Parts: sequence; structure tokens; C-alpha cells
Amino acid sequence: MTDALPSKTEPLADRVRAFMDAHVYPAERTFYEQLAAQPGRWQLPPIVEELKARARAAGLWNLFLPDSDLGAGLTNEEYAPLCEIMGRSPLGPEPFNCSAPDTGNMEVLVRYGTREQKAAWLAPLLAGEIRSCFAMTEPDVASSDATNIACRIRRDGDSYVIDGRKWWTSGAMDPRCRIAIVMGKTDPEGPRHLQQSMLLVPMDTPGVTVVRPLTVFGYDDAPHGHAEVTFDAVRVPTSNVLLGEGRGFEIAQGRLGPGRIHHCMRLIGVAERALEAMCARAKGRVAFGKPLAEQGTVREAIARSRVEIEQARLLTMAAARAMDRDGNKEARRLIAMIKVVAPNVALGVIDRAIQVHGGAGVSQDFFLAYAYAMTRTLRLADGPDEVHLESIAKMELRA
Repeated sequence: MTDALPSKTEPLADRVRAFMDAHVYPAERTFYEQLAAQPGRWQLPPIVEELKARARAAGLWNLFLPDSDLGAGLTNEEYAPLCEIMGRSPLGPEPFNCSAPDTGNMEVLVRYGTREQKAAWLAPLLAGEIRSCFAMTEPDVASSDATNIACRIRRDGDSYVIDGRKWWTSGAMDPRCRIAIVMGKTDPEGPRHLQQSMLLVPMDTPGVTVVRPLTVFGYDDAPHGHAEVTFDAVRVPTSNVLLGEGRGFEIAQGRLGPGRIHHCMRLIGVAERALEAMCARAKGRVAFGKPLAEQGTVREAIARSRVEIEQARLLTMAAARAMDRDGNKEARRLIAMIKVVAPNVALGVIDRAIQVHGGAGVSQDFFLAYAYAMTRTLRLADGPDEVHLESIAKMELRA
């Protein structure tokens, strides 16, 4: 990061950066070795809980949650640089209890949960004792339009009964996943944005079936995973509804704003690490009689990457600042803009780094291939580029 940090962030950033250097980066190889040595892919490597214990003991825990005394008391702008640092490693966010989708689900519970719902699910999530998933996307409808959601939720006395099929339910494969937030339709004939509701559904409820893990360009992202999940006559108490019937679309908009900007913050970190790897490779590799760093095309790739990262970071910070100042709804234009910009910038930087690494860049020996695959999903997750561009255009035309 080349620009000045918010004053409250600077000491925390130094501590998070030091923790990453001392513990997280060295643990990456250990994580994959432990995962490969286990009987199955969907078991947690012990190193994860060790890292969590270390971070919690260091006071680096629940750093998100703006406007809540349950977190570190940071604004979105103050948290953004920390999220960037954590995002540099696929292991980075979890030791600090700042992983998706748990951060978004915890924010939902903080904002919209009842006292009983918070006691049952928010408390263990904040303690890092369990994990959660968010079941919104469906294979049979275009889920980029949340009003298309077809999962049916019907009232039956003092219960809700859920029938539907979801996929890309990230985290559902994790053996620690205990609770799902499920979005479905309670009133298919109602006003378009009041048809949906969200329910808290324990994963051990009869009728909940984790069907299969989905891969991203062949990566299964174990043990976290991205699952197809079916709900077959799943019955939960009416007290499990969040905020009330017909409030699901409203909650989704409130949840996705912070979630989108967290993804963008992490992507800046991924891009920075890719640029560092590109520079190291360029200085250490010789081709045609001179280091790659002396090749004009390589130098241009490095320069373009630095320019684009700085632009993306400035836009991310502007969006975070607008969220703090004006609220998530008023900041939606900037959030939409950075959601388009950040994944595309990160992909461009990673792609250049892969090119400079040659064949090694697409191998398992470097983090670049996995980073590219995971980053590519974020041009789709939380709304595809086209949806955000359409929203930006509408706001511009109205202005």
C-alpha cells in the first residue's frame, strides 16, 4: 500500500502484517500438506485452528463489523486496508475471524437478528466456534435477479416449510458449518420486492441435503467448498425468520453491499501479491541473455499493474468512505463501480504475473493459478459485471 492509512488503522495494519509474515504465509504449505494427508478432503487441517488461536491471543479478532461494539470499532474505510492485507493469502481472513460468508452473515444477524437468534448463532460465530453459509443462488433461475428466486417457503402453523434447490452455497461443505441463511419466496403473488424472506436453517435439520461440492476451474476449495444443497420439506419454527416475512430482498441488499466491498478489498491484496511475485520473477529470471526485468514488455506489464492497482485502491477507499458517510444505499453507485473494477484489475495483474512466470505460473508451485481461478468467480459472485454496469448506467442517466 502506497497511500497513507487512516490513523486508527496504521498500528493495527502493522500488527496484521507482522502476523501474516510470521504465521500465515509460512502456514500455506502446511495447510495443503495437512489437507492432502487427511482421509478426506472435507476435514479441517489442524493448522487453521492453531492460527485462529494465535490471532485471537494477539487481539487480532473480529476486525470488521462497523457501527457495532462487537467488532474492533473500525469504520469501513479503516477496515479496508486490513482486509487488503488479509486478502493476500487464501488462508488470510480466517485466522482473524474475518472470512466470507461468515462476515456477511454476522452483519445480517447484528442488524436484523432477534436477541434469541443472536444468542443461538451470532455468539458462536463471533467466537469462531462454528461456520455458516448463505443459500441464495439457484441453478434453475438467473439468480443475478434476486426476484427470480424460486425456492418456496410456506407457512404451516407455527412453522415454515422450505422446498428448493440452491448451489454455490459457499462454506456448506465445511464440517464446522452449522447454520444457513436461506432466501426463498413466502408470497409469490405479492409485490415484486416483497415476495422473498430469509430464514435461519440449522444444517442438521431433516430434509437439508448437501448434494455435492462444485469446483472452480477444477479447484474444490476444500475444506470450505461451494456446494449444491437441496431443501426437501425442511421445517423450521417461524421464529427463525429474519426481520419478518417479505423482508428478504431488503436484507439481501443490506448484506451484499458490505460483502461486495470486502471482496474488492481482498482482491487488491491478491493483486499486490501477484505484482510482487512478478517483480521477483522478472529480477531473478534470465532469457535471451538478460534478466526479464530488462525486457521492455515485462517492464510495461509491471508499470501497468502498479497504475491499475492504485486506481482500484483509490476507488475502493472512496466507496468505503461513502458507505461510512452516507450509508450503504447511498454508496451503491461507488460499490457497483468497484465491484466491476477490482476483479478485472486483479485478473489483469495475475494474468501478467502468470505470463512472466511462464509454465510455472499455471502450475501448483505458485499461488497464481489458484488466485486467478478464485478471482474469476468474483466477476459473477454478488452480481455479474453486466448487472452492476446496468445499475451504474441507470444512475448516470437519472443524474
